[in-house]
Amino acid sequence: MTGPRTSRYARDVAVVAFAQSDHLRRTDELSEVEMVMPVLHQVLAATGLKAGEIGFTCSGSSDYLAGRAFSFTMTLDGVGAWPPISESHVEMDGAWALYEAWVKIQTGEADTALVYSYGKSSPGSVRDVLTRQLDPYYLAPLWPDSVALAALQAQALIDAGETDEPALAAIAARSRADAGANPHAQLRGAVPHGDYQVRPLRTGDCPPVGDGVAAVVLAAGDLARQLCERPAWITGIDHRIEAHGLGLRDLTDSPSTRTAAEHAGLFDAPVDTAELHAPFSSQEVVLRKALGLGDAVAVNPSGGALAANPMMAAGLIRIGEAAARIHRGASDRAVAHATSGPCLQQNLVAVLEGDAR
Repeated sequence: MTGPRTSRYARDVAVVAFAQSDHLRRTDELSEVEMVMPVLHQVLAATGLKAGEIGFTCSGSSDYLAGRAFSFTMTLDGVGAWPPISESHVEMDGAWALYEAWVKIQTGEADTALVYSYGKSSPGSVRDVLTRQLDPYYLAPLWPDSVALAALQAQALIDAGETDEPALAAIAARSRADAGANPHAQLRGAVPHGDYQVRPLRTGDCPPVGDGVAAVVLAAGDLARQLCERPAWITGIDHRIEAHGLGLRDLTDSPSTRTAAEHAGLFDAPVDTAELHAPFSSQEVVLRKALGLGDAVAVNPSGGALAANPMMAAGLIRIGEAAARIHRGASDRAVAHATSGPCLQQNLVAVLEGDAR
């Protein structure tokens, strides 16, 4: 067997295991630790590694969702208090925790990494919480929520002739239908498109609110092949950001996604799978254009964020789902995308490849 075809980095790093919880509307009976622990045990069991054998651990979550500072320290109980670990945290989706772990392995300071992220959105109003991401002087005082801002983006796409409401409904219907084969999805099978949330977006165009956890294990070089029969090699990864002010952006396009994809080497060869973090159906239209994805590419075969969108974990899930398809031989070259902020403000793109068969 040979290594990844187009690796451009000092070390070959692969996703060797992925696990996630069932994503539920409410988990009132569970603490964050109780949510995280079974997923960590599952992902480690898939590799045969113990927590003490992991070189680096990195998590992603949000204190705003938890309602208390340094909330991530609580879930470290799920990793274990002994032996001591090398650990870090990002106040961001777990996809960015994966990026930090990947950098750590590239430096040679670790050969393996455990990355996990979680979000428990059910206790509060996510739409209100996410307004705190906005510019604190001009936008945040107006309290425009995430759905209203996504509706502005959707209307801009419709006005530009790039989509229409039936096309958006078709995206939502396809995503929910594909989720029928995903036992972890919060919404599966046919779901009524529903009433307008904020015109032109209906209920089916918007992500469900729910709780969930995801985790992956990364490993370098030959160790990755020892831990996984067919590793998902990260042959390219990059992340970029748009201007903070929405008025400075063309909401029908995502230059940061395109730039990240270029630097990750996406356009060097075709992909067969794309797991896109598009919480709203209209955002899939933007991402398809930015990434140059044709009809031959399987987009969000897991159902995507329209079927399950646990805050701070949905982006890591996109990478994990793409890697899992490579692990089981359903994909040879895949692109995974994660986003954060209003209207696709921050975007991470990872290209994953399997060994030649």
